Amino acid sequence: MRKMIAGISVVLLVACDSTGDGNETLAQANASGNAASATLENRVQQSDATPLQKEQALALMEQRHESYEKIGDAMTVISRQLKAENPGLGQVRTAAATITELAPQVPSWFPAGTGPDIGKTEARAEIWQKPEDFAAKAQAFREAATAFNTAAQGADLASIRSAHANLGKSCKGCHDLYREEE
Repeated sequence: MRKMIAGISVVLLVACDSTGDGNETLAQANASGNAASATLENRVQQSDATPLQKEQALALMEQRHESYEKIGDAMTVISRQLKAENPGLGQVRTAAATITELAPQVPSWFPAGTGPDIGKTEARAEIWQKPEDFAAKAQAFREAATAFNTAAQGADLASIRSAHANLGKSCKGCHDLYREEE
C-alpha cells in the first residue's frame, strides 16, 4: 500500500510539474534526453516554483515521515549493536547502508508547500526560511552517513563508534534547529 501511494505521489508530482506547454509527456521528456530531470528528486526540487496541491503535499509529507522513520529505525539498530558486548556488524552494516541510501534524498523531501502550515509535521518553518543553512546541514548529514558506512565496512569498533558519534552529531545539528520535538 505504501509503495502504491509513493508511486501515485511520483506520478502526481511529475504531472503537476510539467515544464512544457502542457502537451509534453514524461515519455517525450525522456526521449529528448531529459531522463535525469524526470527523477523524483529533481521534480520535487523543481516544484519550489509551482506550489503543490494539498493532496500532493500531504502524500510527500507522509513519504518524508516514513523515510525518516527508516533512518531512525536504522540508528536504533546501530546504537543497540554498538552498545552490545559482541556487536553484530552485519546488522550495523545493513543499517548503515540504509542511512547512506536515504541521506542524499533529504533535500528533496522539503519542497515549498510541505511545511507545518499544510499538515502535521515535525519540520519547523525555519527549513523554508533558511534554505541555505538547511542544505548545508543536509550535506553534512550525507557526508557523515557516507563516512559511517565506510567505517562500518571494516572491523575496527573504535572507528565505527567514532563515525557513528559523528553521524549522531550531524543529526542533532539539524534536529536542534529544524525539527519540532514531540
